[in-house]
Amino acid sequence: MTFIHEDFMLQNEKAKKLYHEVAKNLPIFDYHCHLDPKQIAEDHRFENITELWLSGDHYKWRAMRANGIPENKITGNASAEEKFEAWAQTAEVSIGNPLFHWTQLELKKYFGIEELLTGENWKEIYDKANGIIREKELTAQKLIKESNVEFVGTTDNPTDSLEFHKQIEELDDFAVTVAPSFRPDEALAIGEDKFTTFLEKLYKVSGNSVSTYQEMMKEMIKRIDLFDERGTRAADHGIGHLQFAESTIEEIDIIFLKALAKLSLTQEEVAKYQTRMLVDLAALYAERNWVMQIHFGAIRNNNSRMFEQIGPDAGFDSINDQGNVAYALNKLLNRIHTNGTLPKTIIYNLNPEYNHSVASTVANFQGNTEGIKGKVQFGAGWWFNDTEQGMLRQIETLADHGLLMHFVGMLTDSRSFISYTRHDYFRRIFCNYVGEQVELGKFPDNEKLLTQLIENVCYKNAIHYFKK
Repeated sequence: MTFIHEDFMLQNEKAKKLYHEVAKNLPIFDYHCHLDPKQIAEDHRFENITELWLSGDHYKWRAMRANGIPENKITGNASAEEKFEAWAQTAEVSIGNPLFHWTQLELKKYFGIEELLTGENWKEIYDKANGIIREKELTAQKLIKESNVEFVGTTDNPTDSLEFHKQIEELDDFAVTVAPSFRPDEALAIGEDKFTTFLEKLYKVSGNSVSTYQEMMKEMIKRIDLFDERGTRAADHGIGHLQFAESTIEEIDIIFLKALAKLSLTQEEVAKYQTRMLVDLAALYAERNWVMQIHFGAIRNNNSRMFEQIGPDAGFDSINDQGNVAYALNKLLNRIHTNGTLPKTIIYNLNPEYNHSVASTVANFQGNTEGIKGKVQFGAGWWFNDTEQGMLRQIETLADHGLLMHFVGMLTDSRSFISYTRHDYFRRIFCNYVGEQVELGKFPDNEKLLTQLIENVCYKNAIHYFKK
């Protein structure tokens, strides 16, 4: 039997039945990813598996460094063959890491390759995969179609022109909806260089200079309206340290002016600004029926030498810690809810130490008159938690504090066009979890109830939740 067989990760009969009869063939609603809309619009044709597989994938880069691979063969100017050989040597010893599973799942699904990738057979697999890329003409659009994807939510800067989303929308032979997601991280990063850089970019696209917080928000509203016209259903916010502090508009104006003058800000001033902006943005999202996503808990670009050499998002990030998660998150959601402007919201926590704090917090703000089920969500295992154990921790914690039946399920959160196997990975893990609960007598062996649970979490909930 090959390693990736039809019952991979399915360890009981109920799990096998639920996966094969219910989960396996459900479409994918990929509400959060980092695919390049330009590549989709232009139906980018990949030259080889190295470009398709290793370009921009900091998960693999991180593992390759741990395997002693020189940077030249990771992000440097080594040849495609050299980089693939280096990855094959790493993949072989990544057993225990989810990359080992993802690698083999992707090889089998997209290339029909069942052999384990090793440092010995890398050339054979490299040539075979490249032959299939040429023969099947594996392009960005074709890979999305082959993955049974019906919706893609990209991640986009507020200053983006969204021209490629418009091009995609006008395609006659590509029925997949590709919608931009509003990601204003730079606008939240007050006191950092990228904040003033963002204001410069905002000026270039608007033609209007910004010297106050109110002026910036007027321009942000224009950008939000543009995104809304392009079909946006969600905004996303990457926050390293979740904070909360009340403020007056006068205080925000002073903080904004200090930032423009590149004067140092106190932590309290940063907290006041971050809070004010998230509260104001939430109201704008609620008006447009967008989902507000908050990813928090990453400490980024920790290797300064490599940051200077390569730049951001290169695999030098870690899980952050802080001591006031429950306070900050409860206060933030309460402020927005008190204002009557709480949109559908998903909170993704990177540090599993805070899982119960987050899950118990989102349960405080579920009430609504619109009949939205699971209006505030404890989001799927993210980044360092999209492992088997990370997913199970999130699922079990959510079930402890809320309603698992209304969970919106997995997201890709990837720059790779063949990472859609992560949805299959999640579905196998989830079906196995449910099957185990049935075998242990903790869940009833009720076909209708279990089918509804699997369909909802793997597909249907996301459709309803992200509906405009």
